[in-house]
Amino acid sequence: MEITLKEITIKELADGYSEDPQTSHVVGYGGKLDIRPIYQREFVYNDKQREAVIDTVFKGFPLNVMYWAARDNGTFEIIDGQQRTISICQYAKSVFSLENRYYHNLTPDEKARFENYKLTIYICKGTDSEKLSWFKTINIAGEKLSNQELRNAVYAGTWTVDAKRYFSRNGCAAYQIGKDYLKGAPIRQEFLETAIEWISENHIENYMATHQHDANASPLWQYFQSVINWVKILFPKYRKEMKGVPWGDLYNKYKSNTFNAETLETEVKKLMADDDVTNKSGIYQYILTREEKHLSVRAFSDTMKHTAYEKQKGICPVCKKHFNYEEMEGDHITPWHDGGRTIAENCQMLCKDCNRRKGGN
Repeated sequence: MEITLKEITIKELADGYSEDPQTSHVVGYGGKLDIRPIYQREFVYNDKQREAVIDTVFKGFPLNVMYWAARDNGTFEIIDGQQRTISICQYAKSVFSLENRYYHNLTPDEKARFENYKLTIYICKGTDSEKLSWFKTINIAGEKLSNQELRNAVYAGTWTVDAKRYFSRNGCAAYQIGKDYLKGAPIRQEFLETAIEWISENHIENYMATHQHDANASPLWQYFQSVINWVKILFPKYRKEMKGVPWGDLYNKYKSNTFNAETLETEVKKLMADDDVTNKSGIYQYILTREEKHLSVRAFSDTMKHTAYEKQKGICPVCKKHFNYEEMEGDHITPWHDGGRTIAENCQMLCKDCNRRKGGN
């Protein structure tokens, strides 16, 4: 890895600055600097952060060192310093103001002071793997990259560029149809990560490695649409508890099953009103899988269990043996799924072995 130190002025940096709203591609430095490489997040400082950058410049204080990588064709890409660079260039283009003064409101001497401010740049030249390794290292002290952002770097290619078009921008297509069903933010790559996790059945790296140089990510986008449409058909009445459910996993397993939407809605209503169901978001998984663990059915209180233990005199009603209280567990006499409630009258104490065997039936 070859690393050199360089100083440039803000005027040089902002020369030729442009942002493409369609591709989110950002360039500067006379068109020779790729300010937003494909493996970096599409993120810009908030108002206070970017104003702090400009205030630092006007006060003549030093900004942190920024890092570029040299390409073989004589151009550069930013490894670290994207947000500072965008903030500086946007101010130079009067995109935002500082204390109600845009760049075009400045006096000639203020403009000169701003334009002549020198930025310290380290430029590295090396292999892609060396640059990516350095990128990870210098970002340890900055805003931590998510796992998917690092994957985007490792598997950068035509597929990643196209996938980000669908899944990684503010207001992207995936966000438009999936925002009510997925948690996270597109610009932090959480929508993309979830979609790949679903389609690959949690083998994200293998999927990205296989498709790295595909011409486009259309199959992933089509799959994602199929999942969301399937959910909307099965559960047309939206509830906030539907956000964050692993819909892709359920789609993979049950997409070929036949369900009646009206019957499902009736059961959802019943479970939503059931006080014994403490995990309401798990209702949808339970309805499709019939695994009660997703519901976190309310457990018997210590008082209920102690009362049942004393009533039974420590005898397990299944194996008829005596046990200490700590060796027994509370159990529904009438199972919850058969209408049994979590109340004292429906509580019995079973030894742990008998309770485990019953639970496995």
